[in-house]
Amino acid sequence: MEFYLYLALFSPLVGSLIAGLFGASKKTLFTGLITSALIFTSFVSSFMLLLHILGDGEPVHVEMMTWIATGNLYIPFGFIVDQVSVVMMMVVSLVSTVVHVYSIGYMDHDKSFNRFFSYLSAFVFSMMVLVMSDNFLGLFIGWEGVGLCSWLLIGFWYHKESATWAANEAFIMNRIADLAMLIGIFLVYWNTGSLQYHIAFPAFATLDSSTLLMIGIFLFIGAMGKSAQFPLHTWLADAMEGPTPVSALIHAATMVTAGVYLVVRANPLYDLIPDVGYFIASLGAFVAMFAASMALVNRDMKRIIAYSTLSQLGYMFVAAGLGAYWVALFHLMAHAFFKALLFLGAGNVMHAMDDELDPFKMGGLKKSMKWTWIMMTLASVALAGIWPLAGFFSKDLILEAAFVEHHYVLYTILLVTAFMTAFYSFRLVSLIFHGKERHKEYGFHPHEAYKFVLIAMSPLAILAVVAGFLFKGSYIEMVTTLLPATEYHLHSETTFWIMNIGTQLAVGFSIAFAYMKYENAKIDKKVESGFLYKLLINQYYIPYFYEEYLTKPYRELSSVAWKHVDLKVVDATVDMIANIFYETGEKTHVMQDGNLSTMLRWMVAGTALLLVLAVAFTVGYSVLVG
Repeated sequence: MEFYLYLALFSPLVGSLIAGLFGASKKTLFTGLITSALIFTSFVSSFMLLLHILGDGEPVHVEMMTWIATGNLYIPFGFIVDQVSVVMMMVVSLVSTVVHVYSIGYMDHDKSFNRFFSYLSAFVFSMMVLVMSDNFLGLFIGWEGVGLCSWLLIGFWYHKESATWAANEAFIMNRIADLAMLIGIFLVYWNTGSLQYHIAFPAFATLDSSTLLMIGIFLFIGAMGKSAQFPLHTWLADAMEGPTPVSALIHAATMVTAGVYLVVRANPLYDLIPDVGYFIASLGAFVAMFAASMALVNRDMKRIIAYSTLSQLGYMFVAAGLGAYWVALFHLMAHAFFKALLFLGAGNVMHAMDDELDPFKMGGLKKSMKWTWIMMTLASVALAGIWPLAGFFSKDLILEAAFVEHHYVLYTILLVTAFMTAFYSFRLVSLIFHGKERHKEYGFHPHEAYKFVLIAMSPLAILAVVAGFLFKGSYIEMVTTLLPATEYHLHSETTFWIMNIGTQLAVGFSIAFAYMKYENAKIDKKVESGFLYKLLINQYYIPYFYEEYLTKPYRELSSVAWKHVDLKVVDATVDMIANIFYETGEKTHVMQDGNLSTMLRWMVAGTALLLVLAVAFTVGYSVLVG
């Protein structure tokens, strides 16, 4: 099985290096095919490892070589495939395979085709390192790797100022969180003597509560940045400046899911600090509703789906914070399939509409884009949580966990968010695919995507439908051998059916209301001029607050420091020292002008000076001795 582990891990790296060799060359279809084939190889290898874990359940653990060995610190290049990491490997490799094949069509006319595939495969490799590492420092290397690759891919079209700004925003905001994560990792080593999971996790039980609290908080701040939790959330919507396949990969299988994975992986720590867990759940519930509210009014197709991702991450953190780690992981898996499908469908629409993002300028596209309409509708039904699609099972389990644990406020927030999710999802579907063909007024001539692109998307469509049934099979039995085997059942079967049927009816009403309200894309000017609409469309003015009260003051402080400290103190001091040496050199270079008389005079002066020093030394020594 070690062979499959290496194959799953390093195939994306090989693909990235091969594509990188042609990075500066003109488009080469070979790079798209070879990178896709190698990512598929990683998927097949991950599947073989999954079968092994399902079979005898023994994790595959390898230590390639010693990485750091100094004093008591020992960190190997170690990787582990267990019940948790293999689920992540399957999700990452499967979604990445689809995205790579899709990108061959999407990036077909881009002059940097080869460079794109090099970055994309490096992104996948970094995520595989993150989920397969057997220690916190290896996880952090993968963590920083996905951060770097996200910067490269979000700012892929670097000639656009908005793209480079968004890339820098994502990179810098994550660096803030990663500093806290580094502190947390240092505290793990300082208090347990190791960064390897199998040593550090059992040692947590021996630490005092204040130390555990500090470790848990600092690690979670790192997760907040990577998974874009409030207040480090603004980069996620702005990251839509990158190519759409990048958005699909970031939001479905890599980057933002890393924070959830960290909390799930560190479950032995968070089980010992339930207060931090409740804070995580509370923040997740807030973010779920907070992001959904902004999606209700937005007029950018990709940003609406991005806010949806932010909202669903909130659901995952609620589950993880309440100790339902296997439920959080299950929703992560199910969400990956229908969210990637939504983004790729949005990419098809963008291509058909000359990169237009405003759904109010579309309408009636189901006539010319039948298969994209079907797939995006399926994905939206799954996202809304309609039975029997994937989203129903995973979201329903999170709601049950909150209700059974008597966290009724969290339950109510998540329930209201579910209604909002259904509304904005089908607001988008209705505006794009139904009603009048408004796109004709703007001169668009939509067309369906390439057939191979639609075929590549089909596995995601199938999984968006059937993935929910997987938890009834071997999933729970497999992951609960490593994660706490918590089960959530309502005490009354009547209560169960009332809750589920009531939720489904309310979600169905939200969908119907969205269709009726937006099928003809009517814009209510009174609503748009209202306070609430302006609050939501401006993202609660949080980006404005950051710009006015954080960024601008920092920029002004930097300007003052540059003008009055850097130039007048630092540079002036350095220049003064340099000028002293320069002037000294200018005045003393005559000593070596090559004139014999000058050289003899300096020799006499030097000899006289030496004699004076010798006499002074002798007299001084005599005085001291005598």
